[in-house]
Amino acid sequence: MRSEPPKLSKDPMYQLLRVDNVKAFNIKKEAGQSCDLRGVDLRGVDFSRACLLGVNIRGARISGTFFPARLTAEEIRLSVDLGTRMRYNPLCDDD
Repeated sequence: MRSEPPKLSKDPMYQLLRVDNVKAFNIKKEAGQSCDLRGVDLRGVDFSRACLLGVNIRGARISGTFFPARLTAEEIRLSVDLGTRMRYNPLCDDD
């Protein structure tokens, strides 16, 4: 099975992550704005301070990506492989 190359999405929420504006991303997500990260190139993005509760990253490229410490590798793998929404206790930072 051939996989498609990763996408560099024009989605405004994705663009916030690409420029490391996690605070704005979290504010918009908590306000109900959605972001489709499936199949996009997330390599090298620092999500360590992002609230990723309920996020689906099916098919995303994630090598070198930093995830919140509370998010287990199994949750990340299930989301990438099967498209499950990530579940964990985020205790999202307000910084």
